[in-house]
Amino acid sequence: MAKPKSQRILTHAQVWTALDRLAERAGLSASGLAKRSGLDATTFNKSKRVTGDGRDRWPSTESVSKALAATNSSIETFVQLIGDGARGTQSVPLLGLAQAGSGGHFDDSGFPTGKGWDEVALPSPGDEHAYALEISGDSMKPAYRDGDIVIVSPGTAIRRGDRVVVKTSDGEVMVKELKRRTAKQLELQSLNPVHADRTLDADEVAWIARIVWASQ
Repeated sequence: MAKPKSQRILTHAQVWTALDRLAERAGLSASGLAKRSGLDATTFNKSKRVTGDGRDRWPSTESVSKALAATNSSIETFVQLIGDGARGTQSVPLLGLAQAGSGGHFDDSGFPTGKGWDEVALPSPGDEHAYALEISGDSMKPAYRDGDIVIVSPGTAIRRGDRVVVKTSDGEVMVKELKRRTAKQLELQSLNPVHADRTLDADEVAWIARIVWASQ
């Protein structure tokens, strides 16, 4: 009789580490992630991960679901964070968002190129083409504020609800939330309710890339 294959057991430490990494990707502490998720600020604290008599306390599926929603992350992302090793930091090209629309900073695929880029060490997104943009002004509050830095990953798949950077064929660069994408149109929701949503025809979009991390 064939010997059954051993199965990998999901551990308590892996799940909590994934939540810590989820918070880090969003530029938050564990308590900051809990508050953004509408939970008690201590929900994800290290002191809550073990009971008073030393037994492991697991996060509830509801709290994980709320944390994913609060960070615009998918369950696939969470699974990846469970399996990832600590990747440390990565030096990525840095450019001000206000300068991103001028010519010469990106190639036709939306990868950083040319001169004018600085460098900054930030949590590694695992994408060699990733770059960072520094937000200027308050037009994207409350999502992003003046001086926040976002990591953009051209190689990461984009889904509805993701925050994205879009460059139009006219050279305009904007940060929005993806509402809907079809073969003919791109529907974008403004991060600031004061500003109108945008709908672009497919031929108006030079490229679109997902925001995977923000320093806040």
